[in-house]
Amino acid sequence: MKICFLMYQGNMYSGGQGVYLFYLTRELARMGHEVHVIAGPPYPELDEAVTTHNITDYSYWTYHHYKKDFVFNRPPLSYFHPVNLYDFISTRIALSSLLANFSVRAYFKLRELAATHRFDIVHDNQTLSYGVWAAHATGFPLVATIHHPLSYDLKNQLRQAKSTYEKARRILWSPWIMQEVTAKRADRIIVVSETSRIDVEDAFDLDPARVRTVYNGIDTDTFKPMPGVERQPNKLLYVGNSEDRNKGARYFLKALDLLKDELDFQVTFVDNFKHNLKLAPKLVDEYGLNSRVTFTGRVPREELVYHYNSAKMQVTSSVHEGFGLPLAEAMACGTPVVGTDIGAYREIVDHGVSGWLVPPSSPEALADAIRMMWGNAELRAKLGEGGRKRILEKFNWRKAAEETLAVYEEIVPLKRRTFQAPALARADT
Repeated sequence: MKICFLMYQGNMYSGGQGVYLFYLTRELARMGHEVHVIAGPPYPELDEAVTTHNITDYSYWTYHHYKKDFVFNRPPLSYFHPVNLYDFISTRIALSSLLANFSVRAYFKLRELAATHRFDIVHDNQTLSYGVWAAHATGFPLVATIHHPLSYDLKNQLRQAKSTYEKARRILWSPWIMQEVTAKRADRIIVVSETSRIDVEDAFDLDPARVRTVYNGIDTDTFKPMPGVERQPNKLLYVGNSEDRNKGARYFLKALDLLKDELDFQVTFVDNFKHNLKLAPKLVDEYGLNSRVTFTGRVPREELVYHYNSAKMQVTSSVHEGFGLPLAEAMACGTPVVGTDIGAYREIVDHGVSGWLVPPSSPEALADAIRMMWGNAELRAKLGEGGRKRILEKFNWRKAAEETLAVYEEIVPLKRRTFQAPALARADT
């Protein structure tokens, strides 16, 4: 098939959606399909077999990611074009504007490419905005992956907000209706866990007959135990975007506050650079943990794998997840994990066998689990071995690509497909 993905922020550093884009497009290309990606900034670095079409926009976030290019490499008058000026101002205020503006630009790029490419399927990765709706309305078969409904993000943000101002800012930032309108018009919806299926069907009032669960994979050739790397006896690891209130960093740091006089730990935060963060550094300072917490900034995959392999354990404190890549990546590396007992994690972790789960939003429960595992080398070894085995058995990207292709085949008749991938290319390797 000839497949075109839409991704408003394509880089893997943008989060799990960028990781999903990289590995799924790579596997589909390896299976012999022609894969294109229309992407917004920060732009993705994809497999060489995948064709990327980067969208140029004037959003605040493009300026944030590419300041020199934004300021020096564009015609001066272009900044004052009404569309571009609106793009810059509105995207600083609302996520819905970022999604909507990208989707409209992506729609026109898709129409331009359609003059030379006959795409069999358009696959939207969580944009769910009006330009995506327009693509479907003008004849493109549409599949959309929804990792989690943003309305759930808003609920968690409001629950953790400490002031009326912060609540108002979160409400203004969040898209309300746009994603539901678009999701209802897609031919098929892919979700990345059964928990996500329940959330998405409920949030967007979707017909269950059009929703398919396709679990994310883990690159177990990259995320694996590293020979010769020893686990540091006092290293706790946190991987994720602590600014995202779904990740529950507040509860993890409070748990550290409860443990700081008992355990000799050093915490590595694999997150954004410290100067770009607001929540975690403030809490680290408030709890007197500055000498015990290190922020690495964004790191390449090879360094991330090293952090997983050198950690005594990883702690994830999320209150809501569509899947949970850092948890699964740590397990693939044989790292013992403490996670929260939320739906998506229950699908990944077999409690007491491949990881340890505690009630969400409870610093006390996190502290108890860390304390219990800290001095129990036998349990940590058991959970690390069980975690690696669990990921190998259930979560891999070739399986995800094959199941995604099956969803495409539900809505694209055989006689309409541009070409078929060779049978050998689609076999398991």
